[in-house]
Amino acid sequence: MFYVSCSMQKQVIILFGQPGAGKGTQAEILSDKTGYYHFESSKVIEACFENENPEKVFEIEGNSYKVDDERKRWEAGLLNSPPFVVFLMAEKIKDLAEDGKSIIFSGSPRTVYEAEREIPLLKELYGKKNIHFIMLEITAETTIFRNSHRRICELIRHSILFSPETEKLTKCPLDGSDLVKRKGLDDLETIKKRIEIYKEQTYPVLEIIEKQGLKLQKVNGEQSVADVHKDVFKSLE
Repeated sequence: MFYVSCSMQKQVIILFGQPGAGKGTQAEILSDKTGYYHFESSKVIEACFENENPEKVFEIEGNSYKVDDERKRWEAGLLNSPPFVVFLMAEKIKDLAEDGKSIIFSGSPRTVYEAEREIPLLKELYGKKNIHFIMLEITAETTIFRNSHRRICELIRHSILFSPETEKLTKCPLDGSDLVKRKGLDDLETIKKRIEIYKEQTYPVLEIIEKQGLKLQKVNGEQSVADVHKDVFKSLE
């Protein structure tokens, strides 16, 4: 099995795809099975917004990035400033590598700028052969449906899949906290904006992956969660 045979080496799994592709869900399943750290860029960014003074300014590469300005971009469905994101990501990646943690990414890198800086760092810390890049493919229609129906639990903030079995749930079955929609992020207009941003700013990351010599595996993300997981796991073996 992948997580047994590779247990002696630190690994990196990068799950890629447009909003609603199932990156977070598959990362959670893989994390449970392997013990790898589920690195959610959204949570790293949200933690900054929750814990830092809104007036704090990060000085990065000669430019200034105010926390409150970045929070407003986030809430509007826009991508945060790449230098701001890379700064937060790089610090967390270095900490995890130092602790000997393998990582599963869901949602990073999101721009060419991020990819050009994060991937060389990952190659340096983990080694090229230990980086696995998997793209979950879905249509724009699926993105709109999944995101418009998505809810997260208030406590851990993991997604609850929409299905006939979960449609009427009001509490998270794992921790008992309220199920809520992500305010401002999962309304129809914001979702459409995120799809366009994905096409313009995130999809070109594939070119960087190729230039960096990383192998790309593609998985049909339109399948059931179980079948997607089987194909993801198969691509890792």
